[in-house]
Amino acid sequence: MKIKSLILSITSALILTLAVTTGCTSNNTSPTPTPSPTATPSPTETPDTTTTASIVDTNEAFEKAISSSGTWIICTLKDLTFEKELVLDGEFKNGKKDAAGKDVIQRKIALYTQDDAHNVTARFNLTAPKLTINSPEARIQSGTFKGDLYVSAKNFQLVDAKVDGNVYFTTEEAQSTFKMDDKSSVTGKRELKK
Repeated sequence: MKIKSLILSITSALILTLAVTTGCTSNNTSPTPTPSPTATPSPTETPDTTTTASIVDTNEAFEKAISSSGTWIICTLKDLTFEKELVLDGEFKNGKKDAAGKDVIQRKIALYTQDDAHNVTARFNLTAPKLTINSPEARIQSGTFKGDLYVSAKNFQLVDAKVDGNVYFTTEEAQSTFKMDDKSSVTGKRELKK
């Protein structure tokens, strides 16, 4: 029994280390964000939120990570199931700069683990009756959300992900800026619902 506990502890530590060092991303078509320490703003700018990754394996940790005081990237280590509605809130910087030198805004729910070569090694399910996306430039990547998704923010993406439910857009801007790659799918409706 002690050996099994030791193996589980070592495995968990390795997964956590791997996820943090690789940033939980495997999408080669967009900038590869990696977690960075909290940026120190210059005296003339108002700080938004720039954070490191949050590696979660409990409902409580997931809820904290998706809040407006959470992290820009939320990496799950197992299936998570909620009986209540969830909300992805807040605007976050990922620690990168764009071509113009401006901070890159991004939010990601990473429902997977990966190896050192960025190959997905496990995919997870996130189940909730409803998930509302209020964070701009957000995505769900490489796993399955089971429930109805309400998108209120611009530029939401599904990347190598599945929504087992409906996707409702609460604004025309949210609907017109939505993107989904060819590896992603939605089993239900995709429609504007104000």
